[in-house]
Amino acid sequence: MAVVMGGSSAERDVSLSSGRECAKALKEAGYRVEVIDAGPDLVEQLRAAKPDVVFNALHGRWGEDGCVQGVLEWLRIPYTHSGVLSSALAMDKIKAKEAYEAAGLPVAQSRIAGRDEIEAGHVLPPPYVVKPVAEGSSVGVFLIMEESDAPPRLNAEMPERLMVETFVPGRELTTTVMGDRALAVTEILTDGWYDYDAKYVAGGSRHEVPADLPPEITQACLDYALRAHECLGCRGVSRTDFRWDPERGLAGLFLLETNTQPGMTPTSLVPEQAAHLGISFPELVRWMVEDASCNR
Repeated sequence: MAVVMGGSSAERDVSLSSGRECAKALKEAGYRVEVIDAGPDLVEQLRAAKPDVVFNALHGRWGEDGCVQGVLEWLRIPYTHSGVLSSALAMDKIKAKEAYEAAGLPVAQSRIAGRDEIEAGHVLPPPYVVKPVAEGSSVGVFLIMEESDAPPRLNAEMPERLMVETFVPGRELTTTVMGDRALAVTEILTDGWYDYDAKYVAGGSRHEVPADLPPEITQACLDYALRAHECLGCRGVSRTDFRWDPERGLAGLFLLETNTQPGMTPTSLVPEQAAHLGISFPELVRWMVEDASCNR
């Protein structure tokens, strides 16, 4: 089998870390593993390797937006995680929110705006978040907290079309879905905004699993995550993120996004939730390989 990782997205370093960890665990699980750093010659590398299965450890554009999934479908190689359509749908935050709303899932108010409009004035009443429509790992996220704060000055790498979303105060929660089962709820504790460094730098955040929550909030997170996984058409493992404002009770719980290629690094949330339920990392990746398919 082959572990495909790296690539050229903004999340390359995260993908390399995920890929190394997964390759190590797969070898422990008894697989013969070849590691492939995805580049322009990916098709040639795959044809040379002739893997029975691809473990997709890519993150970000081209790796989790349906592109590499399409390549693997064309080559008729079974692969882990979600298929072409669900990967593309989940990666597009606007389309995903439309699917959530159609399924009756709670989402925060948002709208699409251009760079010039966002820099000229407040598009939504603060506090709000500005983020790319199709990036993950909190890449390119701006948080505007107060009315007195100036609109964000966006860097040159930001795309022209962006999402502006009402900021939900409170607690950061996340739930993994593994097949048809929601695993647990983790609370992510940080000293500030849950940004890229908080996610991937050792010590950047603390994870409490299971989260200390009222039973109705725990159950809602498990239910919403499974429904999000299903309404997007995901398969394998996904992870859905939430914000919860305790002052509003259940009405303060909002679904942010579903990640079809969640991180599998030493600080990642999915392996922690699996371990909490007695599923070792080698057992987790073995299950993902056995769940691999194509033409979906």
